[in-house]
Amino acid sequence: MQPTRIIVIGGSAAGAKAAAKARRLDEFADITVIQKAPDLSMASCGYPYYVGGTFNDRSQLLCTPAGVVRDPVFFQKAKKIAALVETEVTAIDRAAKQVRCRHVKTGEERALGYDRLIIATGARANMPPIPGIGLAGVTTLLSMADTDYLRGVRDAGQVQQAVVIGGGLIGVEACEALQSSGIQVTVVEAVDQVLTFLDWELAKLVENHMQAKGARVLTGIGVKEFVGKNGALTGVRLADGTVLDCGLAVMAIGVRPNSDLAREAGLAIGAFGGITVNQFMQTSDADIYAAGDCVEIPNRITGAPVFAPMGDLANLEGRVAGENAVCGNTVTFPGTVHTGICKVFDYAAGSTGLSEKTAQRLGIEGFTTAVNASPDKPGFMGARILVSKLLVDRDQRILGYQCVGLGDVSRQIATAAMAIQGRLTVEDVVNADLPYAPPFSPAIDHFITAAHIAQNKLKGRMTGIGVREVWNKIQAGERPFFLDGRNPSEYKEMHLGIGETLIPMGALRSRLAELPADKNAEIICFCKVSLRGYEAECILRAHGYTNVKVMEGGIMAWPYAKKKG
Repeated sequence: MQPTRIIVIGGSAAGAKAAAKARRLDEFADITVIQKAPDLSMASCGYPYYVGGTFNDRSQLLCTPAGVVRDPVFFQKAKKIAALVETEVTAIDRAAKQVRCRHVKTGEERALGYDRLIIATGARANMPPIPGIGLAGVTTLLSMADTDYLRGVRDAGQVQQAVVIGGGLIGVEACEALQSSGIQVTVVEAVDQVLTFLDWELAKLVENHMQAKGARVLTGIGVKEFVGKNGALTGVRLADGTVLDCGLAVMAIGVRPNSDLAREAGLAIGAFGGITVNQFMQTSDADIYAAGDCVEIPNRITGAPVFAPMGDLANLEGRVAGENAVCGNTVTFPGTVHTGICKVFDYAAGSTGLSEKTAQRLGIEGFTTAVNASPDKPGFMGARILVSKLLVDRDQRILGYQCVGLGDVSRQIATAAMAIQGRLTVEDVVNADLPYAPPFSPAIDHFITAAHIAQNKLKGRMTGIGVREVWNKIQAGERPFFLDGRNPSEYKEMHLGIGETLIPMGALRSRLAELPADKNAEIICFCKVSLRGYEAECILRAHGYTNVKVMEGGIMAWPYAKKKG
């Protein structure tokens, strides 16, 4: 019996994982990985941290956990997989079940036959035809070559100013890497916020933190052209005519599926330009599978196809594709809930599921949100404030969660992601049995507290109002009665300066006469995190006030300017 011939096009996350899984399940399969780049199995999510000097050994981007570089020799000796690097697949002949390929340096061409083919060609950077984009000094951060170039710029120390175009995950990580290396960075984002997977008010907190770390962030403006001299970049001209002087520009406005090879072979392509696959990671050709950033997968909440170019998903998809290529369609990949996280200097920002703006765009009605600002652990264990936002549907099922702050964001996002995938409701979560000890969390975990806030709102025990809505009221000239329930020392240290009245919680019952005489007047209560704001609402409701709201998240969720003294 002839061994099964498996060819994998692409040797990064999805391709390498697919090949390794196939080998583990079939010792005698003839497996070949074809990779256009010179490197294999790159830890691409680590690129910004090598650029920024978090670690200095380049080989760590290519190593196994045991420290062995994953090069063709490793693949052959450890995996019995032939890895052809610097080799480009130029065409897929489905009728003949062959791939034609060419060595990128020698030009040598050959054809290889397959029984099963796995396409893992990844994604390519969006590079719109902006004038001057070909100048030396304009780059992306998508490949090892980009990473080597940017690390070289950092180490040379000759660039003082850089512009990062795009405020998404890669843009924010590139900003930190360069700013931390002593380069003054300006981030330019065409929409009105960074990190569009967050709702605006949380993204603004991230932006504020970036500014506090020395980076400059410009939102709501695009790039008109790259300016240069003698073929080298000297600046970036914005849409309003402003020129930002710089010797380096990083294009980070997203990626698109690298699906040309599949399209030319006649495989089905989706609305986002990714290869269409079923639950088995199988394409429209039964003998061809695809995985990674070149495919479209289902959103597990909406069921709709989405493009989700994330390193963890690529590995999981590759694992499924590799197993099915060997064993037949025995395992499935269910899709994504769009879970992601990034480091932003000392901050972290993460999300899972749907944001409020996405729910609105999808026409989901009757949902409820809850904003929670609270510590990630007790104060005596060095608590750090997290700000999060929970989204639940009309049936109280958890649809989405976002979290930002200096504390352990990853734990919160991981818990929420499993709650979403398990289709849990608020009532399921409010009494969830999560691990507790003071070094790790408060007695009631931050995520559970968010569920408590949602439960109070759903039961009509709390009426919340978001910080952006409060700000819009102020800008519109409305003047609700703002009740700050903190103590005088807290107020002196920091306050909002929006005409608030300071009445400490302990004195509220004895100072009700200072509130509006009209018990139908709008009163907005808050404190540092609005726990005391909620307690104030309970007291005022009991005393007959009918239009009381709690500013969710309190001062810690306020993304606008604050005052001291």
